[in-house]
Amino acid sequence: MTGMAQHSVAEEAVDIYGRKERDDRMRIIFMGTPDFAVPVLQSLINSRHEVVAVVTQPDRPKGRGKNMQFSPVKECALAHNIPVMQPVNVSVPEVIDELRAYEPELIVVVAFGQFVTKKIREMPKYGCINVHASLLPKYRGAGPIQWAVINGEKESGVTTMYMCREIDKGDMLLKDTVTLDPKETGDSLHDKLSMMGGPLLLKTIDQLEDGSAVRIPQCEEESTYAPKLEKTMGNIDWTMDADRIERLVRGLNSWPGTFTKIHGKTVKIWDCDVVCQETLTESQAAATPGTVIVSEKDQLIVKAGNGALSLRMLQPEGKKNMTVDAYLRGYPIAQGELFTQV
Repeated sequence: MTGMAQHSVAEEAVDIYGRKERDDRMRIIFMGTPDFAVPVLQSLINSRHEVVAVVTQPDRPKGRGKNMQFSPVKECALAHNIPVMQPVNVSVPEVIDELRAYEPELIVVVAFGQFVTKKIREMPKYGCINVHASLLPKYRGAGPIQWAVINGEKESGVTTMYMCREIDKGDMLLKDTVTLDPKETGDSLHDKLSMMGGPLLLKTIDQLEDGSAVRIPQCEEESTYAPKLEKTMGNIDWTMDADRIERLVRGLNSWPGTFTKIHGKTVKIWDCDVVCQETLTESQAAATPGTVIVSEKDQLIVKAGNGALSLRMLQPEGKKNMTVDAYLRGYPIAQGELFTQV
């Protein structure tokens, strides 16, 4: 009788969600590579589910020494003794066979960096789910976080979706939304969205299991595209409106950053405020874009196409970023001098 009672208790053991621990574990393969994917992976590890394998990009040389470096996702997986696969091409037959051997019930993809073929997508019972860093169908593509800031969006978020043949066009499942702060940067929004992805994914998995998940087709008319960031994007064109440049500075913080040239040297701009056209004097408003219209002890204002920018944090070549007053003490700039594109 005692043995039977102990067996019954073990079978009915429940986790913090009130569900059976043994019977409810889902076998999951996780595919991801950069920092953004790590909190999502960690949420799965901390959940009742079993991450049976992690697939990430091959190690890459990094830094001046070109030492081989693990991806953040690989480091997380190894710290939890999870098997790691690093195929150059995840779609070759031998890799697909290895994935199938893990008998996954679900594959989760977060910023993996390789195309996932139909054979892989249709392998698990519950399909292949992507966590995307935008409110789809807006901002499909590789740079949704930064472009949301650059374009002056008031809100952003994360979406869980089924993967399909076309990038970021699969049926949606769930969304979570966040309001952007007035001084939101690409980095700050990245961190917010990465922390939102895990809870949303776990809620999605619950709905997949209990059959309540609803597939929502994306509306093509509402879709926008967020292309991959390029370093050249940070080269400031002073003929652009001041508010556009200010959003560019925030959106490209911290990579690739925004930069300009003065005295033959490149200077990075890390923070600035918009000065409205209406507050400028007649001569300031008529100045050529890029012209320094105010240069004082702790103030450096540069004319833009419409309005001006008060520069707050700058970084000279080979130096750390510094406040405008510290910059002007070491690198004096006179009113009337000109910032140009690099």
